[in-house]
Amino acid sequence: MARTDLSGKRIACLATHGVEQVELTEPRKALEEAGAHVDLVSMELGQIQGVDGMDKADVLHVDRAVRDVSVDDYDALLIPGGVANPDKMRTNDDAVGLVRSFVGSGKPVAAICHGPWMLVEADVLRDRVITSWPSLETDVRNAGATWVNEEVHVDEGIVTSRKPDDIPAFNAKMIEAFAQGTHQQRRAS
Repeated sequence: MARTDLSGKRIACLATHGVEQVELTEPRKALEEAGAHVDLVSMELGQIQGVDGMDKADVLHVDRAVRDVSVDDYDALLIPGGVANPDKMRTNDDAVGLVRSFVGSGKPVAAICHGPWMLVEADVLRDRVITSWPSLETDVRNAGATWVNEEVHVDEGIVTSRKPDDIPAFNAKMIEAFAQGTHQQRRAS
């Protein structure tokens, strides 16, 4: 049986303006229900604008600025999608560096929809297998990974999904990977 208790775990959720709200709020809710503490980490303190497709959704409170956090502060990383969200974040050296540090540490990372753009930008996908929103397929392949059209895919603790409809499967695998913890094999490579 898969482990699902995240009590005592601290999770960073990396997002900015244009985040697909449901891809942040539903995974965050699932993580908190499993016992984790989740911080919304963004490029600046204050608030970010969520979206529902191309429409404005809620304004979300930012807990910490990415420049003030480290991989050592957290047990895992969640990267929600939305077209604008990762597109803006991948121009921020601190955000890209945090993603690179998480993958390099072997700590679990979960990215949904357009969120894997951050994995592309951090240059951490070589020889991996991931899924994403279909329009990222070429970027993923150019980054040295194999792209698959699956509801959810897990590669050594890197959990990826394609779209909001995949959230239930994404949440289940994310929680399982986050409960499992650091992946020594990925860390060694």
